[in-house]
Amino acid sequence: MSLLHAFLTAEFLGTSAWFWLAFFTIVGALLIFDLGVLHRKNREIGVKESLLLSAGYITVGLLFGLWVWQQKGSASGMEYFTGFLIEKLLSMDNVFLMATIFGFFSTPRKYQYEVLFWGVLGVIVLRAIMISLGAALIAHFSWVLYVFGLFLLLTGLKMLFSRAKEVPNLDENLLVRYLRRHLRITDHLHGGRFFVRQPSASGKSVVWVTPLLLTLILIECADLVFAVDSVPAIFAITQDTFVVYTSNIFAILGLRALYFALAALIHRFAYLKYALALVLVFIGCKIFLVGIIGKIPAVISLSITFSLLLGGVFFSLWKTRGVR
Repeated sequence: MSLLHAFLTAEFLGTSAWFWLAFFTIVGALLIFDLGVLHRKNREIGVKESLLLSAGYITVGLLFGLWVWQQKGSASGMEYFTGFLIEKLLSMDNVFLMATIFGFFSTPRKYQYEVLFWGVLGVIVLRAIMISLGAALIAHFSWVLYVFGLFLLLTGLKMLFSRAKEVPNLDENLLVRYLRRHLRITDHLHGGRFFVRQPSASGKSVVWVTPLLLTLILIECADLVFAVDSVPAIFAITQDTFVVYTSNIFAILGLRALYFALAALIHRFAYLKYALALVLVFIGCKIFLVGIIGKIPAVISLSITFSLLLGGVFFSLWKTRGVR
């Protein structure tokens, strides 16, 4: 009993092990219930189901934030909600690229949810690696935060003054070309399978990958690219690794479920990228202001981020009114 108590109370990355255990238990239960109960069979996900499922994930994420608030204090709670909101906003920009990838591989809607689901598992691992590296860098080199701040500031300004996004040509994508040269890829999908065994040119039965696996790989790589923005952004809010990681994962879980509703309405949020750009500029400036005016309270950061997000949503809906 004492060994168990010692394990649960031992600190891991600055937080008691039982906090991490509680988090992974909740996430694991959600994923098992999602794929094992709600979506045991491949089928199309409608907008209504997408909204309900996302609402469920968001509710759990917000409740977890309240638990963090109660266990770690109001400052940590505010930082969690700020990180959750920022990651949600940054991840929404990923929807456009995911829709492009699904369209490029002609992935039927009934298989898209499974790809996104397995993509979440990859995200949980990849974000853990990136956040651990970020935390280690900041712990040993405090000036790295200023590098993050400058990067976010420049990224936000670039987004603010850039033209509308062009649809990427995935035929010319280096990763797609590399995979096509080095993997045995079937010409067609084989249901919801990522691998199949069939004869090669020599007649020997070998393992082939299906276009569905390529879709999953590109979805994962897209998230890795977007994490380059989101991970520095949340570290600019807090250096508590537990808050950084948990707010990231809960925000992503809800967004993947919301994809099917957002993909159908993405054109109505054409101006949301400007709100996202302003958020990045604000966070980047916030790091440099610490040395001048001191640390900006978490409640102010949360209020500004939420106001920019809300303003971007309403402005987008107003400017695209009447568009279908």
